[in-house]
Amino acid sequence: MSYGNALRERIARPGTTPLIGVYDMYSASVTAGHYDGMFVSGFGFAASYYGLPDIGFIAWPDMMAFVQRLRGAFPRHHLLVDIDDGYVDPEVACHVVEGLERTGASGVILEDQKRPRRCGHADGKQVLPLAEYLEKLEMVLATRKDLVVVARTDATEEADIIERARALAATDADVVLVDGVRSAEWIERIRGVVGGKPLMFNQIAGGKSPRLSLGELDELGVDVAIYSTPCLFAAHRAMDTALTELRLADGRLPGAEDGGAIGVAESTRLLAGNITRHHPVPAARDSTDVGV
Repeated sequence: MSYGNALRERIARPGTTPLIGVYDMYSASVTAGHYDGMFVSGFGFAASYYGLPDIGFIAWPDMMAFVQRLRGAFPRHHLLVDIDDGYVDPEVACHVVEGLERTGASGVILEDQKRPRRCGHADGKQVLPLAEYLEKLEMVLATRKDLVVVARTDATEEADIIERARALAATDADVVLVDGVRSAEWIERIRGVVGGKPLMFNQIAGGKSPRLSLGELDELGVDVAIYSTPCLFAAHRAMDTALTELRLADGRLPGAEDGGAIGVAESTRLLAGNITRHHPVPAARDSTDVGV
């Protein structure tokens, strides 16, 4: 089964499918032990790869190279990739979609923002004319083979949200995402507009949307939940805490007795798993083996 069809099948199961945002290979390595689906977040990638906010700095070759590394290490995980606005031009969007599908991505999210773009939960977003976005989306849909395509709108005006959600649901896109939804009531309204089309919800700490459990989202009719930044924000807090404590300890590293400290052994075991998923570690040989 192709990666796209595997994700499509997963989304079709009962319940809300969670996809966890990863920002580098280490965060993906930790995530892989907890969830079977990852979301390659534009917010996280811009922060980790460039040290810049999510306002349109990502270059598509960098994103494609990252996804290639992810697929190499995690051959059985779902990988949904944020490609923002398709890197402006429809032709570039189609080229990226072809490349990501060859690389092993499970799906992509294509938004209707125009430049300068913004994080979906930031102020100041502007959207393309609907017809212009739909033309780009249709070109991407005609390009993909089995790749899951999520059609995303960043509209903020109520009437525009409804119009665009209905138009996106009428296409051959697999899933509809209205980003920055501000209430459970609005999720219900959008659910009613998109009909039977799978619906996605984006959760981001400190964002505009309510904090909802998977059970609550399931009751609201949400099929997929992407968690854009839990790893990134947790790392931010943990690193800040660890370095503050290191200064207070006059540079003395914590020991095992401090409880829960990650050391070289734990880290190496985690990363070795990215090798053994493909290449089982050979059994130890002793002096009776031939050739020893």
